[in-house]
Amino acid sequence: MNRIDWKHGKVEMVHGGGGRAMVELISQLFAKEFDNEFLNQGNDGAILAATNGRLVMATDSHVISPLFFPGGDIGSLSVHGTVNDVAMNGAKPLYLSASFILEEGFPLSDLKTIVQSMAAAARDAHVPIVTGDTKVVEKGKGDGVFITTTGIGEVYAGVSVSGNSVKPGDKILVSGSMGDHGVTILSQREHLGFSSELQSDTQSLHDLVESMVNQFPQIRCLRDPTRGGLANTLNEIAKQSSVGITIEESQIPVKPQVAAACEFLGLDPLYVANEGKLIAICPAEYSTELLQLMKQHPKGAESAIVGEVTEDSHCFVQMVTKFGGRRMVDWLNGEQLPRIC
Repeated sequence: MNRIDWKHGKVEMVHGGGGRAMVELISQLFAKEFDNEFLNQGNDGAILAATNGRLVMATDSHVISPLFFPGGDIGSLSVHGTVNDVAMNGAKPLYLSASFILEEGFPLSDLKTIVQSMAAAARDAHVPIVTGDTKVVEKGKGDGVFITTTGIGEVYAGVSVSGNSVKPGDKILVSGSMGDHGVTILSQREHLGFSSELQSDTQSLHDLVESMVNQFPQIRCLRDPTRGGLANTLNEIAKQSSVGITIEESQIPVKPQVAAACEFLGLDPLYVANEGKLIAICPAEYSTELLQLMKQHPKGAESAIVGEVTEDSHCFVQMVTKFGGRRMVDWLNGEQLPRIC
């Protein structure tokens, strides 16, 4: 078997052709980095242990540009994004699959860096990548690399979270500052020289979720406010549950450098994507204790109660501004930040 030239090599069409070159790429990169007992079965799928509980399955495609950014890259993001999608269903993530679409000519050194980052994120999350697929498209018909990950998880006993279960009077909590990821990606894409260092918040949240639902199974809804940010996510929940939502601008955590960048760029941080934050909605009587629990976790240190659910047949999301006025927080109209995940 030939050794791959990781430093100077490029992705070629033969890497997706099913022959020797494809086997070499899989064995010297994917199988090596993602090594685990399930992947090592060497079949077209992984045989997994059965569970006794309810299962969750989630899938996500990652097409971010640029591929590398402060705080992460497309590899780690592809793990975090799907792990979080599973966790937001009140489930413990168990397994991941990964599918790669590679463009002819893509540097093998970059691919190796991405796969190593992805493997490290999976190990840190204790969620193995158990099966996958690789395809190569002609130069000019892709954009370097696209990654699709699918996750399977088991719902924690006694937990039932859903966007259609929130009630008037419930409190709305967020686990940290809004807009970090989207502003970071835009600053890198447009080569904006902000004086303050911006960094994506991409991270897996299932350990935070586990501590939350174990102590407070009464949590009604969990969401990660990715594309469309906090504003769109709250509008989705309001529509699902046929309720209104009121949030307090003064209570929403936004880092000063993110606020300054948004002001400079004419963006609203409520609509900017996050990749390592969650929204939790719970009955009011549990909200203070839940907040304290979240703040004790490293991934929830900046948590805050930002609003409440109201009765509203129009399903409007409104915000009380810092000056005491009110404004509508409507659905995002158009695409504010393309290709942020």
